[in-house]
Amino acid sequence: MGKSACLFINPNKKNIKETAALIQKELERRFYEITVFHFDSKPENVMSGKWDMAFSLGGDGTVLYTARYMGQLGVPILPVNFGALGFIAGVDKENWLDVFNLWEKGQTTLSRRCMFDIIVERASQTVYKNNCLNDIVVSASGIAKLINLDVYIDSNEETLDNSEDKTVLGSYRCDGLIISTPTGSTAYSMAAGGPIMDPEMEAMILSPICPFSLSNRSFVLPSRLTLVINVAKEQRSEVLLTVDGQDIFKLECLDKIHIKQAPFPAVLIYSSRHMYYSALRTKLFNYSSNIRQGDIDA
Repeated sequence: MGKSACLFINPNKKNIKETAALIQKELERRFYEITVFHFDSKPENVMSGKWDMAFSLGGDGTVLYTARYMGQLGVPILPVNFGALGFIAGVDKENWLDVFNLWEKGQTTLSRRCMFDIIVERASQTVYKNNCLNDIVVSASGIAKLINLDVYIDSNEETLDNSEDKTVLGSYRCDGLIISTPTGSTAYSMAAGGPIMDPEMEAMILSPICPFSLSNRSFVLPSRLTLVINVAKEQRSEVLLTVDGQDIFKLECLDKIHIKQAPFPAVLIYSSRHMYYSALRTKLFNYSSNIRQGDIDA
């Protein structure tokens, strides 16, 4: 049986068409059957299929889009960076072939990243389902408009409506809430004051956006728990649910958003585990990579 691969391409990135053509040519030379999808301002619907691996060609946003489809299929993703930061898209476009060769030999690092499942319940019915690699944001549709959200931990995962079996975390009056994976801890969550976490941890970070009360702080929960956000009855603004900064769903009063760890991880192909920390050090903090070994040993 032949090998198969799919390419997720962001056509807006500079010089991406040339690299995509080179990758496709190399895969064809190795007798891969290839499927191509495009990620533009509006994500393209991805048909179901069976693939041995996937290339993500773009920035971190392209990896997020790819992971939402490939994660549930267990397909490993080689994330080639054409963006600015590249925290998730950690393979330089000049090095993709070296990493691909190592992957074919079984010598690469596979980074397994926690993903979340999201279900929106409305009048005891499921009206929206999705998964994410980065974060879920519940926010007002307008700028600087407060919304009211009740948050609790659901101890009974068998049914959606189990209000008697819950642990109340609190009521938030804020511009919104961010529920982040460890992978997403360096994104919007960090900007809202959340902690930076190793991306291979299994955890859930709750960060309020501009809370009305200064006592509302970010905190970390075990990802095995189910977090429920209830949209309070009266709102002065329309409330939106945004998944990975890409998929948007309009919420209504009394909607409940159920968030829990997905039964599958996103599997990313890297040449080395050190790539994430190198990106964190040089791209985010602008620290010099020229650290003396004596300093590390100390």
